[in-house]
Amino acid sequence: MTSQLDGLPVVVIGAGPVGLAAAAHLAERNLPFTVLEAGDRPAAAVREWGHVRLFSPWRYNIDAAARRLLTDAGWVDPDPDVLPTGAQLADDYLQPLADVPALKPHVRYSARVTAVTRLGVDRLRTAGRDTAPFLVRLDNGDDVLARAVIDASGTWRMPNVLGASGIPAHGENTAAGFVEHALPDVLGADRDRFAGRRTLVVGAGHSAANTLLFLAELAGQAPGTSVVWAIRSGSAARTYGGEIADALPARGAIGTRLREHVEAGTIELVTGFAVRALTATSDGRVAVSDGAREVTADRIVSATGFRPDHSLAGELRLDLDPILGATRALAPLIDPNEHSCGTVPPHGVDELTHPEPGYYALGVKSYGRAPTFLLATGYEQARSVVAALAGDWTAARDVQLDLPETGVCSSDVPLEADTITGGGCCGPTPVAPAGRGLATGISGGLLAAPLALLPVAGGEQSGDACCS
Repeated sequence: MTSQLDGLPVVVIGAGPVGLAAAAHLAERNLPFTVLEAGDRPAAAVREWGHVRLFSPWRYNIDAAARRLLTDAGWVDPDPDVLPTGAQLADDYLQPLADVPALKPHVRYSARVTAVTRLGVDRLRTAGRDTAPFLVRLDNGDDVLARAVIDASGTWRMPNVLGASGIPAHGENTAAGFVEHALPDVLGADRDRFAGRRTLVVGAGHSAANTLLFLAELAGQAPGTSVVWAIRSGSAARTYGGEIADALPARGAIGTRLREHVEAGTIELVTGFAVRALTATSDGRVAVSDGAREVTADRIVSATGFRPDHSLAGELRLDLDPILGATRALAPLIDPNEHSCGTVPPHGVDELTHPEPGYYALGVKSYGRAPTFLLATGYEQARSVVAALAGDWTAARDVQLDLPETGVCSSDVPLEADTITGGGCCGPTPVAPAGRGLATGISGGLLAAPLALLPVAGGEQSGDACCS
């Protein structure tokens, strides 16, 4: 019996780590697919934080199906113990992956998706919905038909606002010219915007810590450079973390170095500061207020995290948790009020399924605003969903996330060393649910633990996760 869906590809939105992992699994299962990437090459978002070094070594940053395709194409693994930068992740892994013969003909660049719906069917109509192809519209007006859609577009283009109430602070939109978003290249391409100026960094996570440490280094190089750090909580203890007690010395060094800069006065710390208003000053600067106090600066770095944009699927039937913006089945498993990265159980197609059959958000976007995402989780999501699309429900539901007990919780602190030393960062190993593997990790940083750096959504004022 023929169907309108017969012969149509699975459309994958995004050619980042999780999107290309999904493509690799689709290729292995001989399912037709098309990858739509908004940038002009793979991993466009990753390249924007290419100056940042991951805490996770190469051995944990490569999807299994991707590795098999790369190996068949003659690719040689990088040193498994080396910590790559974002640029190295993109150039040495994701670009070669996108170029393997099994993927390259199916990846379209400069293809920004603006909407996903059903052909001839809006959200209201039920009859014939399940058999109608997906219609994926691009910003150039092209329409791509699909049998299923995997949205791995991430959250990088949707930063949280500075306003502490979840909406823009008074004057925030007007003052947008003063604001940088997470992970500017302070010592490189963006140096001139910060050298000799006063910068306010807002946020309590490791993207904030990274920027603060780079700014502190710049302050030692460029006279007149000063740094202010504002956090909503009453203490920076959460950001300082375990310091020398951390089982991973390099990660513990983040908090130690940051605290030392604060104590030395290189970084001015302002606690209990919830941004309420931004006002341009007569001398060309910006004043940031919490209603009682005011901090004046030349530049602001908003390290307040990210959130998903579900608007492109507005005509689909999504069942989103009203708090996190993840599926209702996944939300209680990743709630940051209850879980850190280390206690999020493995999950797959069953937890990612919406009332709209055939549509799946994977990767960082699947977590909504929860800051507990692991890149390893994204790879397992891709494997499970693709298995389901292939009709292999046994494999789809055999969800595992077996990470080494010494798994490296990453961070974006600038490091001189590029190899792993020390043990695991994750403390005592929690008990995994029966029949499932265990995700190990620790919350509070931006980058993947233990599998690679990706910005994530949600969180306190920082919005970062250890496990992006």
